Amino acid sequence: MWPSTIPFVSFTLESVKDSKPKAGGQSPGPALRFVAAALIVRDGEILIGQRRADQPMGSLWEFPGGKIEPGESAQQALARELSEELSISAEVGPAITRIRHHYRRGGAVDLQFFAVREFTGEIDNQIYQQVRWVKLAELTDYEFLAADRGLIRDLAAGKLL
Repeated sequence: MWPSTIPFVSFTLESVKDSKPKAGGQSPGPALRFVAAALIVRDGEILIGQRRADQPMGSLWEFPGGKIEPGESAQQALARELSEELSISAEVGPAITRIRHHYRRGGAVDLQFFAVREFTGEIDNQIYQQVRWVKLAELTDYEFLAADRGLIRDLAAGKLL
């Protein structure tokens, strides 16, 4: 059973609320991007993707997902992104955690992570250098985006899934 409150991972723990980006996906202050990401789990493994070398933060690993567009819920955005990135139709499950990360060079990201335990179609990588199924305990063997690192430790320790 999923917890009734969902940890907000960063430096402060809070519960996740149904917040939506303000019109235009921005909030006051530095650019804040709202992103939905999938924790796609199958047979004790989780799917991760490696950014292409020609992208910002190239060759780092991340979870599939992307920007929430104006008028979309986080779940709708995630379903769309998984279709575009991996050619799958996903059943987006419950929210697992939320992270707000501020990058050193400015800008910030508000990441909402959702469990995805069921999908149809064969994974067909459309954007990543590579995708890989890995055991949760092995996540710390990969170099992830800075925003994901606390989550990686919690997932590898069996705290969230």
